Amino acid sequence: MREDGKIDYIEWPAGDLPATKSFYSAAFGWRFTDYGPDYAAFEGEGADGGFAKPQEGSSDRPLVILYAHDLEAMLDKVVKAGGTITAPIFEFPGGRRFHFTDPSGNELGVWSATGVE
Repeated sequence: MREDGKIDYIEWPAGDLPATKSFYSAAFGWRFTDYGPDYAAFEGEGADGGFAKPQEGSSDRPLVILYAHDLEAMLDKVVKAGGTITAPIFEFPGGRRFHFTDPSGNELGVWSATGVE
């Protein structure tokens, strides 16, 4: 079961998504689920995650994503603790999430699943 505030997912930028998938598949035996031409997810590799073609304005660093059962309540906690919201809550297939930076400038995301887990 997913827990609030725990690391749940990690996304890496991948400028050449086919080459990146090929590398991780050949080197480590990872398998991927494609979500369109710009995103490939993996699971069961120690932590779940994905590779995404960089979008305009996105970071060139890995993005650690935490989980929250109540996304709005977690956003409020992040703001009250001194975090800066860099991407307000948005929807994606299977969930919603927001991004923030901590006082040291590290960007993280927080997501919540839609529907039943």
